[in-house]
Amino acid sequence: MRINDLAPNFSAKSTQGDISFHEWSRGSWTILFSHPKDFTPVCTTEVGAFARYEPEFSKRNCKLLGLSVDSVESHLSWLKDVQETQGSQVNFPILADENLEVSKLYGMLPNEELAGNRTPQQNATVRSVFVIDPELSIKMFLCYPMTTGRNLDELIRVLDSIQLTANFKVATPVNWNKGEKVIIASSVSDDNAKKLFKNGWVAEKPYLRIVDEPKS
Repeated sequence: MRINDLAPNFSAKSTQGDISFHEWSRGSWTILFSHPKDFTPVCTTEVGAFARYEPEFSKRNCKLLGLSVDSVESHLSWLKDVQETQGSQVNFPILADENLEVSKLYGMLPNEELAGNRTPQQNATVRSVFVIDPELSIKMFLCYPMTTGRNLDELIRVLDSIQLTANFKVATPVNWNKGEKVIIASSVSDDNAKKLFKNGWVAEKPYLRIVDEPKS
C-alpha cells in the first residue's frame, strides 16, 4: 500500500449494516482505523475518543469507519462498554472482519495469517489508520504498536494539512497547525508564485518560501 494508491474496495458487515466501501466512502474523506480485538483496553479508549471527536471530523467532510477482527454481535456488546467507561456513544460503523479479509487487503496482516484464536503478537499490526480522499485515494497511513494509543489531535492536524495542500500549491512545515504559516510548494516557480501569492512571501532560502495560510 502506497500514498496515492486507490483504496481497495470491499464489502463487509458492520454495526450499521452491510457496507460496500467505495460506494459508502466516495465523495467524502474517510478515516479507516482498525483494532486487533474487541474488549481490549487501549482500543476501548480510542473508540471512545473517536466518538467524541466525530463532530470535528464531520466539519471536515470526513467519515469515520472502524474495524475489528471480531463479529458484529461482539462489537455491539463492546460498544456498551465504551459508552459506560468513556462516556461516548459511538455513531459511526465498526466493520466486522472475522475472516481477516479487510485486514489482509489493506496490508495490516500478512496473507498467511489465519482467523480464529490468535496471539496478541499476531494481532499486533491490526492497529492502523488510513486517510482516504473523496476520490478514494490513500493520502496517509500509520501503524501503531499494541501499547500506544493513537493521537486524534494529530489525525485532525494531518487531515487539515492534506485538505489544505490538495487545494493550494503549498506544503505545511514541521509541527504546523491550522492557521499558521505554510511553505510555497517546490513545484511552483517564483514567477508563478507571484500570481498565486499576491501579498508576496519571505524567502529564508530560495527553496524555502514562507507565506500565510491561503484561505478558500
